[in-house]
Amino acid sequence: MMIRDSLHSSQSSDASAQRTRRGRSIQQAQETIYTFLLGIVKKWPPEEVLIEFKRLFLYHVDSTNSQATQAVYEIVFANDEQEFRYTLKRCCYILVNNWDATRHYKPIQELVQVFQDPLVNRHTHSQTLKRLRQWVHRFSLSSDYEELKLFAAKYEEQTQGPWTSRYTSYLLVPQYIDLQNPIEQREAARALSKQLKDRFKFDLAMYIARSQLSVAPSRTPKNPTALGDEALRLIKAIVARRGPFSYANLANIFINQTSNASYQEFKESLKKYLVFSVENREFAETLQTKLSERLESLYPGHNRDPISHALLLRTCNRIIEYLTTEDQQNPSQLFILLLSHGNPLTLVIVLLKIILICKHARTHLEACIATLIRYYQDYPETECTWVVNFMEVFNVTFAIHAENVQYNLVRVETPAPPILTAVDLDDYRVFSQLKLEAAEVAPTQEGLEPGLEEPATLESERASKNFITRNKGYSQG
Repeated sequence: MMIRDSLHSSQSSDASAQRTRRGRSIQQAQETIYTFLLGIVKKWPPEEVLIEFKRLFLYHVDSTNSQATQAVYEIVFANDEQEFRYTLKRCCYILVNNWDATRHYKPIQELVQVFQDPLVNRHTHSQTLKRLRQWVHRFSLSSDYEELKLFAAKYEEQTQGPWTSRYTSYLLVPQYIDLQNPIEQREAARALSKQLKDRFKFDLAMYIARSQLSVAPSRTPKNPTALGDEALRLIKAIVARRGPFSYANLANIFINQTSNASYQEFKESLKKYLVFSVENREFAETLQTKLSERLESLYPGHNRDPISHALLLRTCNRIIEYLTTEDQQNPSQLFILLLSHGNPLTLVIVLLKIILICKHARTHLEACIATLIRYYQDYPETECTWVVNFMEVFNVTFAIHAENVQYNLVRVETPAPPILTAVDLDDYRVFSQLKLEAAEVAPTQEGLEPGLEEPATLESERASKNFITRNKGYSQG
């Protein structure tokens, strides 16, 4: 028995050592490939780099670097498709990052198209090449490839193509918060997401300016939203909420009043804060009932603890999930219920209120929004107009309130009355300007759950009369 146990132990030890050697060999092979591509992408013309990429991963013929070719062979020979997939992904994003930095945009689109080469499915007698092409083909059918395709979206017209292409900035978020992704992919996704948001903010500001000029423009202003003329009315409805009852001011009051509260007291105040000013009675009652149930069961072990930054972030993330998607796959029941009881702006404002008291929860919110987009992406736009409408309102609202552009209503004709009412919006124009904010201190990372560590004046023309009756449900409630 002792001899058998000793033999079994020796075999296990040998197998473990063999796995370690194989892992080290794959890692060395990967570094050889990365170093080669990094070297040539900084020196060679993009078209030549693309040819080398194809030689390595499609043709598997001698490239200018025999060591890189041998390295690919070693990974394929090791029969570890997962490591090959990771290697291929990282190589793609090494090229994407460097070409984007040097403003070589066309090669990025061509790189995405490489995986549609008919050669990938061509028959071959070589077992190594057969396995390589099978793996490349499966990559082209995977979510990894769908993520890569998003990087071609930057150079395309976002108002064309699938309706989901208008929300690429959100679809990129899961890529850069996933710590399992290569660092190059995460950096590229974060940078592109910001660029697309900046483009939308600029296009929105220009649309507001040009569509409200006192002199009609020579051509129809480009509207970056799918809301048509309602975009301007929506913006005025949002910006009109200012003074002591502005969303930002209410958020500051809430933060100050709960700064020394226990967690139980904080949850009670949070429920009232989120429901406050919701004019749609049915929506407000539903939201209050559901929030009461959810908050009561949320982290009960901390009820007597003082509210902390970490606990605030975790709580806001859970409420965001409750309002959007709890399983990160399907819309939550509350999301569907609330949108069926009210207009999109009402739910969007509730989400905005959460972010205004915890800005570091925004990344998680955008990841949940990405999940909703992915869930509905196979539906034609005409079959999910309520979701598309929600997304458009969300996009505009957060561009106004949670970005670095400040929007204001300025009265341009008669003297302003003491209290701004909805009908007064006839006489107001929307102005936008860059907003400079002091650097924020991030919440303490202690106690955070894995993956949650985050985080010139334009003119316009008067809106049409009878705003309240013609805003098609965009006023809150």
